[in-house]
Amino acid sequence: MDTRLAGKLRPRSRIAETAAATRLVLRRNDSVAVAGLVLVGYLTAFLWAVGDLSVRPDMPAGLLIVDDPLWRVFDRTGPATFEAIAIVDTGVARLLFSPGNLLLGGFVAGLVGLNLAMSYLAVVQPAACGLGTGSGLLASMPALLAGTVCCGPVVLLVLGIQASGLLLTMFTWLLPLGIGLLFVSLIYVAGKIDVSGSAHG
Repeated sequence: MDTRLAGKLRPRSRIAETAAATRLVLRRNDSVAVAGLVLVGYLTAFLWAVGDLSVRPDMPAGLLIVDDPLWRVFDRTGPATFEAIAIVDTGVARLLFSPGNLLLGGFVAGLVGLNLAMSYLAVVQPAACGLGTGSGLLASMPALLAGTVCCGPVVLLVLGIQASGLLLTMFTWLLPLGIGLLFVSLIYVAGKIDVSGSAHG
């Protein structure tokens, strides 16, 4: 087996490659912008989908905190949603502040943002000649698929679909599956990027 190919197949090599690609994403202004926009957009969509964010211009600005908020932080309201401990009205929008939903949504949004930022770099800074737009767009598919899988339980809640206990149990496995796919996608896309190139963008 070719030595370079063998090195590519080693787990440590792939982890080091992914870490190097992540550092490159964080050093370039353009890839940071892509990751940041996707993170904010995905998190906003997640909070909107679970009902934690809504447009309420009829409500005056204010803050309402529930009794014993620390004890209710991780109380579940669904297979992938958590209890809100405060209501924040801004005069335009209402946020049901749920640390559990924010942490979950932020984590998944961060992974999707990093995946798509790496996919962007796979287009503008490919690891090999001939790998360009098609390769980068193809590399972004696992990230989008995993993001959809993560939001599977949310889709049920939004549509109000009556699900059997078996189906709900299946959806509780979709979230870790989606997160796992996002990590696999990171490792895959990292191999499509020339990490030795310029860090400016």
